[in-house]
Order: sequence, then structure tokens, then C-alpha cells
Amino acid sequence: MTSISARRLGIALIVLVSVGYTIIPLAASLATAPASLNARLLAVLAAFYLPHFLHVRQAFAGARSRWLPATLAVQGVATYLPEVLGFTGWSAGTAPLLAGPVLLLLPLRWGGVLVTTMAAAEYWWLQGIFHNVTGSYFYALTIVITGAMIYVVVRLVRVTAELEQARADLAEAAVLKERLRISRDLHDGLGHSLTSIVLKGDLAARLMDRDLPAAKAEVGALVQVAREAAQEVRQVARGYRRMTLTDEVHRAAALLESTGIGGQVNLAEITPSREQDEALAWAVREGVTNILRHSRATTCSITTSNRAGRIHLEIVNNGLPPDDARTAGPSGGGLVGLVERAAQIGGTVEAGPTSEGGFRLTMEVPT
Repeated sequence: MTSISARRLGIALIVLVSVGYTIIPLAASLATAPASLNARLLAVLAAFYLPHFLHVRQAFAGARSRWLPATLAVQGVATYLPEVLGFTGWSAGTAPLLAGPVLLLLPLRWGGVLVTTMAAAEYWWLQGIFHNVTGSYFYALTIVITGAMIYVVVRLVRVTAELEQARADLAEAAVLKERLRISRDLHDGLGHSLTSIVLKGDLAARLMDRDLPAAKAEVGALVQVAREAAQEVRQVARGYRRMTLTDEVHRAAALLESTGIGGQVNLAEITPSREQDEALAWAVREGVTNILRHSRATTCSITTSNRAGRIHLEIVNNGLPPDDARTAGPSGGGLVGLVERAAQIGGTVEAGPTSEGGFRLTMEVPT
């Protein structure tokens, strides 16, 4: 709406200026000149204004017709030919209007040279007719000023339209970014929670017949995980997701222990920023979730260290089947999400098999 209004305002301004240059001499001619002369005058005006407004319209649209050389030539002839036919001083009112399309539709360097030449020729022509230096200088100057005014108005309207489009594109990009964030957070968060629910449900089912209190405890833990998952969904939807590396490592260690996987945790004394802390926490969650889903691990180690000014996180397990070890890599959606999170803060992610037949996930972020 803003760009449409700006365009309408720009068109109205150019039309007003264009008509203003010729309305007074036209009215005077219609009132005093013979009908035959007025007929020729109106024909010349039509020959001038039809290509003139066509050129302005093309400039507003940012387009150039294949007939541009011909239409610009017609407007140029209609600007200067009447001087030869007896309409003395005619170009003083049409040359300033011609300067606008010349600047808009020709390369600006050549358009500027041509407009300057038009102004110099107008000064020389009018001084030779009226012998008035001041008046000739004034009319020559109006060519430059009017041409620049038309050029600036059209460019401002086009820039306004481009800014409107850029704002719309940015809004669309922001919506897409938010959708990707929600999708990534739901994948990483719910994937971990649902995996925990499945594992605890299976464990409770196995314990039901031989150890009922333990089975009830696992069911209670399952319910708690389900509640946390529901809370995570609400946090993701509201954009209030907050995770810490320490809390996530403790949860991961407890989950690994409950599934019979020996866990080793070695966390260095580091104090990452909030963005780094969350990225590392997501790496722990994704790594442990993948271990529970896709591996036959019996041991898993989670280690952090400070290496040359960068925080290094390493998650290693020993349970990757030999066949999978040859093809494992960061191709899953969760690992892709980790790569994106790390890249946002200048970090890197690597994932692949170890020489012992296990799997290693590493993330490095700047301190």
C-alpha cells in the first residue's frame, strides 16, 4: 500500500510539472493564434507527450521497451523540430521534460552528458534569439533541474517499492526461520523424551511380574518424562526454550544408567555463554538419543575440555555395529540441526565412526 501510494504521488507530481510547462503557452496560443497553427501545435504536443508518459511509466516499472530508441527519438524530434517550424522558444518548455526520460532510460553517465549538452545548446539557442543572458541561463538551468527532479522522484518511488518488497521478504524469512526453529527443537526435544518414554515403558513391562515396586517406580518416571515433554512443547511454541549443559549431562547420565549403559562424565571447569551452553546441551541430548535409538552401546563417555580457546565436547560410545560403522555420518535430521546451531555461534560439529567400532560426536564452539 505504501509503495502504491508513493507511485501515485510520484506520477501526479510528474504529470503536474509536465502539464505546467506547456499549459500557459498553449492557452495563450489557443486564444490568439490561427486555427491552423493551433492544430499543428496540438499535433506536436501529442507527438511529445505520448512517448513522454510512456517513458515515465516504463521508468516507474523498471522496464525498457524494445522500441525505446524509436520513442525517445520521436520525443526528441517533437522537442526541437517546432523551433524550426516557427514555434520560437518551444524547446524551453519541452527540453526540461525530455531530460527526465534521458536520465532514467539511458545509462546515467551518457544521460548526464546528453542533458548537459541539451542545456548548453538551449543557452546558446535562446541567447541567439532573445539576446538575454540571464533568461537564457535560467531556461538552460531548468533542463538540468527538471531532469534531475524527475529522475529523483522515479528513483525514490522505485526504492520505496524495493524496500517494501525487501521488508516482505524479511518477514517471510523470519516466519520460515521460526518454523525451522520449532521443527528443530521439537525434533531434538521430543525425540529424546519419546525415546525415554519407550525405554521406561519397556523396562516397566519387564519388571511388572518380578519386581512390582520397581515397575511402579519406572511408570512414575515415565509419567514425569511425559509431563516434561508436554512442558517442552509449550516452551518451544513460545520460544522460551532454555537448556544448560550441566543439567542435560545429568539427565543423560541417569537415562543411560537406567538402560544399562555405563556412563562416564568428565566436565571441565568452563563457563560458556548462554548460546554456547544451549548448543552444547542440545549436542548432548541428540548424541544420547541417537545412542539409545540406533546403537548397541554398553559404554558411553561425555567429555568437555578447553582447547586453544574453544570449548570441545565429545560423546563416544562403543556400540556401533560393524556394518553401520562404515557408513555412519552426520546425515540425520538431528545432526543437521546440531550443525546449524553450532554454525550460528561460530562452532563446528563432526560425527563419525571410531577405529574401535564405536561412534564419536564432537562439537566445538568458541569460548
